Amino acid sequence: MSDPSKSVIELRILGVLCAFVFCGILVAGLWPFHAPVNQVTWLRKANGLRFGRHGTALSFGTFETPSSKDEASCSLEIWMQPRLSDDSNTLLGFYTPGKPMQFSLHQSEADLALRKGSPNEHVQAKGAAIVYVDEIFRSRKRLLIAITSGTEGTRIYVDGMLAKTAPQFRISTRDFTGQLVLGTSPVVNDTWSGQLRGLAIYKRELTADQVARHFETWTTKGRPDLGQNDQVVATYLFDEHQGRVVHDRGGSGIDLYIPQEYAIVHEKFLEPPWMEYYTGWSYWKNVGINIGGFIPLGFFFCAYLTSERQLSRPALVTVILGAVVSITIEVLQSYLPTRDSGMTDIITNTIGTVLGVVLYRWKAALLNKTLHQIRSMAVS
Repeated sequence: MSDPSKSVIELRILGVLCAFVFCGILVAGLWPFHAPVNQVTWLRKANGLRFGRHGTALSFGTFETPSSKDEASCSLEIWMQPRLSDDSNTLLGFYTPGKPMQFSLHQSEADLALRKGSPNEHVQAKGAAIVYVDEIFRSRKRLLIAITSGTEGTRIYVDGMLAKTAPQFRISTRDFTGQLVLGTSPVVNDTWSGQLRGLAIYKRELTADQVARHFETWTTKGRPDLGQNDQVVATYLFDEHQGRVVHDRGGSGIDLYIPQEYAIVHEKFLEPPWMEYYTGWSYWKNVGINIGGFIPLGFFFCAYLTSERQLSRPALVTVILGAVVSITIEVLQSYLPTRDSGMTDIITNTIGTVLGVVLYRWKAALLNKTLHQIRSMAVS
């Protein structure tokens, strides 16, 4: 005959374990529960900004779409220094509501990556989706990167020297439209750490001589030597040294601002699984973590609800509970710039809950079988 007091104690212990698991999942899914402080500061002894772990700067206005006759060629110069040589993150991107990731610049470990469109976007045969310049960040030194593009493709210069030619990768001033986002992706938390010393945008393809001249004057005078034929759109010298505004010195009138809190321009909401999928170990690692994280919820809640004996289908209730908790977390994550809201996590979390339920029921069946064998041996 079972001891009622012992059953009450076991039920209370299960209740405590359920509460502990539930709180742990909320902390893991929603921490830090708010938008962190924007970690962008001015350099003390030089022009420039330092981007920390969570840092971004945004343009006040948007760069307008040019007329068709002016969109064939463009150039971009960025003077920067990465903090790490093996990080993967977004240096800058241009955001428009219709095409959130139309052009972006990335550090991909020690490589520079130029990307048109999102990683999941199907790109037509007329142009490549991404171009890499290998090993330029390995030394973590200060670099002036110049990207020039025209009808014959794109050329990338590093410190005035040609580093890469990509004939099939073409960008135009149409790709440099919308809101400019520095230090992270416009659509996901993908922060870059390092120093940004200068940035310039042009509505023409710079020649090799112009790139070499700009490198010389950027690095010696802190600003490019601009001629009338350079057709500059915007120039940011980061020479204010204080405040939250970076002024455009090139004539567009589109200044940059440094928000008080770190933010994502276009926070995703329950992104579908086919948009979240990417090849690589980190994707499957996250899938495993999300499944494993909800196994304790399925196990202990199923044990608690079964012990309560007030529900006819405790396993089904537990699975529904796991799904509801996961959906709630993913919805709330859309308001947190350091988290990503997606449906893949809902699927994997629910799978983890199911595995936890199966594990409990297998353990309970095994225990009952063992007890039955013990009783049979005692009777005989």
